[in-house]
Amino acid sequence: MKKTKKGYSYTIEDEKIIEYMKLSTEDKLNWLEEINEFTNMVLNDKEKEMREKLRKGEI
Repeated sequence: MKKTKKGYSYTIEDEKIIEYMKLSTEDKLNWLEEINEFTNMVLNDKEKEMREKLRKGEI
């Protein structure tokens, strides 16, 4: 991950992108749902607020 003026950016190796592209739509959606459930379980309210500010490019 590299620092930008606001928000964040990161790079992913081509191999990882190709691997992800091979997944079925159902597998991609299941993965997304699992990640969302996990992060909502482990983040506290302040961390969730910071995550939303990052997503919106406010910080």
